[in-house]
Amino acid sequence: MARQALRPQVWTPPRRSGRARAWKGYRSLPELTLVPLSGLGPEDVVLDAQGRVLCGVEDGRLLRLSPDGKEAVTLADIAPGRPAGLEVLPDGRVLVCDARAGRLLRVDPDTGAVETLADRAGGERLRLVSNVVAAADGTIYFTESSRRFGIDEWRADILEHSGTGRLLRLPRDGGEPEVLLDGLQFANGLALGPDGSYLAIAETGSYRLLRYRLTGDRAGQRETFVDLPGFPDNLGAGAHGLLWIAMVAPRDPLLDLLHRSHPLARQALWRVPPQLLPGPKPTVWVIAVDTAGRVVHDLQGPSAAFRAVTGVAEHEGRLWLGTLTEPAVASFDLAAVRI
Repeated sequence: MARQALRPQVWTPPRRSGRARAWKGYRSLPELTLVPLSGLGPEDVVLDAQGRVLCGVEDGRLLRLSPDGKEAVTLADIAPGRPAGLEVLPDGRVLVCDARAGRLLRVDPDTGAVETLADRAGGERLRLVSNVVAAADGTIYFTESSRRFGIDEWRADILEHSGTGRLLRLPRDGGEPEVLLDGLQFANGLALGPDGSYLAIAETGSYRLLRYRLTGDRAGQRETFVDLPGFPDNLGAGAHGLLWIAMVAPRDPLLDLLHRSHPLARQALWRVPPQLLPGPKPTVWVIAVDTAGRVVHDLQGPSAAFRAVTGVAEHEGRLWLGTLTEPAVASFDLAAVRI
């Protein structure tokens, strides 16, 4: 099948920090424990009230792992859709972003029933639905990374840099979602601030987190929260108000050059066979920031069996990691970091 043509936009990326230029030498990642799965690409990881890991894999299944990781149960199957971002609701049901079919779903883990909450916004069909959070009052916020490309062509949106991502709000009583922000560069991970006064939004294509105010005199306004030395993906709340950021890879000097160059260069690159396109550098990387956006942890390292972290969740002293590329989830002991 012919790929959709690019409409590249010229962009001058911000100056790369030292951490972007050379991540080696920053604090080493603790030893990883891998939990093999029967499917590829657990893009996001969350934990339920019983401490069980939930993730979705490429073939459409939503999985739940036992606390020891030795057993995996299929809770639902949304094929031909593809689970991405997840959120466990107080009643145990699970919000699921279908990144392939462009839907926001709610799954009952007891019955496997799948309910579509939204598949349109702003008068058009949703496309690459990415991540989701639910506020205490039942309001649901979610991101749409791209309105031009699906999950299987995510590289195209990063290359094009046309900014079609959105932040959306679904009221607790349902209806069509409201568009809160438009023009985002691959809107991705989403997290509520510890006091519920703001949303943190990973804008992958701009190497940063945004903060969108939900309350107070600045409600409805956005600002840069954290500038990052690589590509952020999903976010996870941590202890003591920390926010964990899944970092897929460091910035690529070639990509920065292409963004500054004439669009023809990127159009030519997109015609190269998919298997020859450059991909993320094989690293394992997470960053934690406090409520002021200051970096508290920057943990990086190579791994032969796990790479390209896309999901992160903290639970009872362990940090769980998801990925779009491997048939496993990973975790490590946070005590090894805090000593």
